[in-house]
Amino acid sequence: MTGLTPVEPVEERLADRLSARRGDAGPSWAARALRRLGRLDRAAYRAVADLSTPRLDRPLRRVSNLANYSKPWFVVAGALALFGGARGRRAAVTGVAAIGLTSLVVNQPMKLAGGRGRPDRVGTGVPENRWVRMPTSTSFPSGHSASAAAFVVAVGDMLPQLHVPLRLAATVVAFSRVYTGVHYPGDVVVGLGVGALLGRATSKGARRLRKNRT
Repeated sequence: MTGLTPVEPVEERLADRLSARRGDAGPSWAARALRRLGRLDRAAYRAVADLSTPRLDRPLRRVSNLANYSKPWFVVAGALALFGGARGRRAAVTGVAAIGLTSLVVNQPMKLAGGRGRPDRVGTGVPENRWVRMPTSTSFPSGHSASAAAFVVAVGDMLPQLHVPLRLAATVVAFSRVYTGVHYPGDVVVGLGVGALLGRATSKGARRLRKNRT
Protein backbone atom coordinates (compact mmCIF):
# COMPACT_ATOMS: atom_id res chain seq x y z
CA MET A 1 0.00 0.00 0.00
CA THR A 2 1.11 3.50 -0.65
CA GLY A 3 0.31 6.05 2.04
CA LEU A 4 -2.15 3.72 3.76
CA THR A 5 -1.58 1.87 7.02
CA PRO A 6 -3.42 -1.45 7.26
CA VAL A 7 -5.54 -1.72 10.38
CA GLU A 8 -7.54 -4.40 12.09
CA PRO A 9 -10.67 -5.59 10.31
CA VAL A 10 -13.61 -3.20 10.52
CA GLU A 11 -15.56 -5.53 12.79
CA GLU A 12 -12.71 -5.64 15.31
CA ARG A 13 -12.34 -1.88 15.43
CA LEU A 14 -16.06 -1.36 15.97
CA ALA A 15 -16.05 -4.00 18.69
CA ASP A 16 -13.10 -2.28 20.40
CA ARG A 17 -14.95 1.05 20.36
CA LEU A 18 -18.10 -0.49 21.83
CA SER A 19 -16.10 -2.23 24.55
CA ALA A 20 -14.22 0.97 25.40
CA ARG A 21 -17.48 2.84 25.91
CA ARG A 22 -18.73 0.21 28.36
CA GLY A 23 -15.49 0.29 30.35
CA ASP A 24 -15.47 -2.21 33.21
CA ALA A 25 -18.91 -3.52 32.24
CA GLY A 26 -17.24 -5.83 29.72
CA PRO A 27 -18.01 -6.42 26.05
CA SER A 28 -21.61 -6.00 24.94
CA TRP A 29 -23.54 -8.52 22.84
CA ALA A 30 -22.99 -6.23 19.86
CA ALA A 31 -19.20 -6.26 20.37
CA ARG A 32 -19.21 -10.05 20.69
CA ALA A 33 -21.31 -10.38 17.54
CA LEU A 34 -18.95 -8.10 15.62
CA ARG A 35 -15.91 -10.11 16.67
CA ARG A 36 -17.69 -13.30 15.64
CA LEU A 37 -18.45 -11.77 12.25
CA GLY A 38 -14.81 -10.81 11.87
CA ARG A 39 -13.69 -14.37 12.60
CA LEU A 40 -16.24 -15.79 10.15
CA ASP A 41 -15.13 -13.33 7.49
CA ARG A 42 -11.49 -14.34 7.76
CA ALA A 43 -12.42 -18.04 7.95
CA ALA A 44 -14.48 -17.71 4.76
CA TYR A 45 -11.53 -16.00 3.05
CA ARG A 46 -9.26 -18.88 4.03
CA ALA A 47 -11.84 -21.42 2.85
CA VAL A 48 -11.93 -19.84 -0.61
CA ALA A 49 -8.12 -19.70 -0.66
CA ASP A 50 -8.02 -23.44 0.11
CA LEU A 51 -10.31 -24.38 -2.80
CA SER A 52 -8.60 -26.82 -5.14
CA THR A 53 -10.04 -25.49 -8.41
CA PRO A 54 -7.10 -24.71 -10.71
CA ARG A 55 -9.35 -24.69 -13.79
CA LEU A 56 -11.06 -21.59 -12.40
CA ASP A 57 -7.84 -19.68 -11.77
CA ARG A 58 -7.34 -18.22 -15.23
CA PRO A 59 -11.01 -17.44 -16.04
CA LEU A 60 -11.67 -15.75 -12.71
CA ARG A 61 -8.41 -13.85 -12.88
CA ARG A 62 -9.47 -12.52 -16.27
CA VAL A 63 -12.93 -11.63 -14.97
CA SER A 64 -11.45 -9.73 -12.05
CA ASN A 65 -9.12 -7.76 -14.31
CA LEU A 66 -11.83 -7.11 -16.88
CA ALA A 67 -14.05 -5.61 -14.19
CA ASN A 68 -11.53 -2.84 -13.43
CA TYR A 69 -13.07 0.60 -13.96
CA SER A 70 -16.50 -1.04 -14.52
CA LYS A 71 -15.58 -1.93 -18.11
CA PRO A 72 -18.17 -4.74 -18.56
CA TRP A 73 -21.01 -2.50 -17.44
CA PHE A 74 -19.97 0.33 -19.74
CA VAL A 75 -19.89 -2.14 -22.63
CA VAL A 76 -23.41 -3.33 -21.76
CA ALA A 77 -24.58 0.27 -21.44
CA GLY A 78 -23.13 1.07 -24.86
CA ALA A 79 -24.88 -1.90 -26.44
CA LEU A 80 -28.19 -0.90 -24.85
CA ALA A 81 -27.80 2.67 -26.05
CA LEU A 82 -27.05 1.55 -29.62
CA PHE A 83 -29.48 -1.31 -30.03
CA GLY A 84 -32.05 -1.06 -27.25
CA GLY A 85 -34.21 1.77 -28.53
CA ALA A 86 -35.55 4.48 -26.24
CA ARG A 87 -35.93 2.12 -23.27
CA GLY A 88 -32.42 0.82 -23.76
CA ARG A 89 -30.99 4.34 -23.83
CA ARG A 90 -32.82 5.28 -20.65
CA ALA A 91 -31.60 2.11 -18.95
CA ALA A 92 -28.03 2.75 -20.10
CA VAL A 93 -27.99 6.32 -18.80
CA THR A 94 -29.53 5.22 -15.50
CA GLY A 95 -27.05 2.37 -15.10
CA VAL A 96 -24.05 4.62 -15.76
CA ALA A 97 -25.45 7.21 -13.35
CA ALA A 98 -25.78 4.49 -10.70
CA ILE A 99 -22.14 3.52 -11.20
CA GLY A 100 -21.07 7.14 -10.85
CA LEU A 101 -23.04 7.66 -7.65
CA THR A 102 -21.83 4.39 -6.17
CA SER A 103 -18.19 5.07 -7.01
CA LEU A 104 -18.46 8.46 -5.32
CA VAL A 105 -19.98 7.02 -2.15
CA VAL A 106 -17.91 3.84 -1.87
CA ASN A 107 -14.49 4.88 -3.14
CA GLN A 108 -14.33 8.05 -1.09
CA PRO A 109 -16.11 8.27 2.32
CA MET A 110 -16.78 4.57 2.88
CA LYS A 111 -13.29 3.32 2.05
CA LEU A 112 -11.70 6.14 4.04
CA ALA A 113 -13.95 5.47 7.04
CA GLY A 114 -13.46 1.69 6.85
CA GLY A 115 -9.67 1.89 6.65
CA ARG A 116 -9.38 -1.89 6.34
CA GLY A 117 -6.08 -3.27 5.08
CA ARG A 118 -6.04 -5.68 2.16
CA PRO A 119 -5.87 -9.41 2.88
CA ASP A 120 -2.53 -11.16 3.32
CA ARG A 121 -2.53 -13.43 0.28
CA VAL A 122 0.87 -14.89 1.07
CA GLY A 123 0.13 -15.71 4.70
CA THR A 124 -3.28 -17.15 3.85
CA GLY A 125 -1.95 -19.29 1.03
CA VAL A 126 -3.88 -17.90 -1.94
CA PRO A 127 -2.27 -19.65 -4.96
CA GLU A 128 -0.16 -17.26 -7.03
CA ASN A 129 -1.85 -18.50 -10.22
CA ARG A 130 -4.95 -16.62 -9.06
CA TRP A 131 -3.30 -13.35 -8.26
CA VAL A 132 -4.20 -10.05 -9.87
CA ARG A 133 -2.61 -6.73 -9.01
CA MET A 134 -3.33 -5.85 -5.39
CA PRO A 135 -5.07 -2.44 -5.29
CA THR A 136 -3.51 0.31 -3.18
CA SER A 137 -6.88 1.47 -1.82
CA THR A 138 -8.36 0.17 1.41
CA SER A 139 -10.32 -3.06 1.28
CA PHE A 140 -13.72 -2.24 2.77
CA PRO A 141 -16.09 -2.27 0.95
CA SER A 142 -15.49 -3.75 -2.52
CA GLY A 143 -15.86 -1.06 -5.16
CA HIS A 144 -16.05 -3.64 -7.97
CA SER A 145 -18.95 -5.42 -6.26
CA ALA A 146 -20.73 -2.18 -5.42
CA SER A 147 -20.55 -0.82 -8.97
CA ALA A 148 -21.68 -4.16 -10.40
CA ALA A 149 -24.71 -4.33 -8.09
CA ALA A 150 -25.62 -0.71 -8.71
CA PHE A 151 -25.61 -1.16 -12.48
CA VAL A 152 -27.49 -4.47 -12.37
CA VAL A 153 -30.26 -3.17 -10.11
CA ALA A 154 -30.65 0.15 -11.95
CA VAL A 155 -30.79 -1.47 -15.39
CA GLY A 156 -32.82 -4.45 -14.18
CA ASP A 157 -35.49 -2.15 -12.77
CA MET A 158 -35.97 -0.67 -16.24
CA LEU A 159 -35.38 -3.81 -18.30
CA PRO A 160 -36.50 -6.75 -16.13
CA GLN A 161 -35.63 -9.28 -18.83
CA LEU A 162 -31.94 -8.48 -18.28
CA HIS A 163 -32.00 -8.74 -14.51
CA VAL A 164 -31.11 -12.44 -14.22
CA PRO A 165 -28.19 -12.57 -16.69
CA LEU A 166 -26.76 -9.30 -15.35
CA ARG A 167 -27.15 -10.51 -11.78
CA LEU A 168 -25.25 -13.71 -12.62
CA ALA A 169 -22.47 -11.67 -14.21
CA ALA A 170 -22.24 -9.39 -11.16
CA THR A 171 -22.09 -12.42 -8.86
CA VAL A 172 -19.16 -13.86 -10.82
CA VAL A 173 -17.33 -10.51 -10.64
CA ALA A 174 -17.93 -10.27 -6.89
CA PHE A 175 -16.72 -13.83 -6.24
CA SER A 176 -13.64 -13.25 -8.40
CA ARG A 177 -12.50 -10.50 -6.03
CA VAL A 178 -12.39 -12.98 -3.14
CA TYR A 179 -11.03 -15.82 -5.28
CA THR A 180 -8.09 -13.72 -6.49
CA GLY A 181 -7.39 -12.70 -2.89
CA VAL A 182 -7.88 -8.94 -3.06
CA HIS A 183 -10.99 -8.77 -0.85
CA TYR A 184 -12.48 -10.44 2.19
CA PRO A 185 -15.99 -11.90 1.66
CA GLY A 186 -17.40 -9.23 4.01
CA ASP A 187 -16.04 -6.49 1.75
CA VAL A 188 -17.89 -8.02 -1.18
CA VAL A 189 -21.17 -8.62 0.67
CA VAL A 190 -21.31 -5.03 1.95
CA GLY A 191 -20.29 -3.72 -1.47
CA LEU A 192 -23.13 -5.63 -3.12
CA GLY A 193 -25.63 -4.37 -0.55
CA VAL A 194 -24.59 -0.74 -0.81
CA GLY A 195 -24.50 -0.91 -4.60
CA ALA A 196 -27.97 -2.47 -4.76
CA LEU A 197 -29.42 0.27 -2.54
CA LEU A 198 -27.83 3.04 -4.59
CA GLY A 199 -28.85 1.39 -7.85
CA ARG A 200 -32.47 1.23 -6.67
CA ALA A 201 -32.31 4.86 -5.54
CA THR A 202 -30.95 5.90 -8.95
CA SER A 203 -33.65 4.05 -10.88
CA LYS A 204 -36.37 5.55 -8.68
CA GLY A 205 -34.90 9.00 -9.19
CA ALA A 206 -34.82 8.48 -12.96
CA ARG A 207 -38.48 7.42 -12.97
CA ARG A 208 -39.45 10.46 -10.90
CA LEU A 209 -37.63 12.80 -13.28
CA ARG A 210 -39.34 11.25 -16.26
CA LYS A 211 -42.79 11.62 -14.64
CA ASN A 212 -42.12 15.27 -13.87
CA ARG A 213 -41.26 15.92 -17.50
CA THR A 214 -44.45 14.34 -18.87
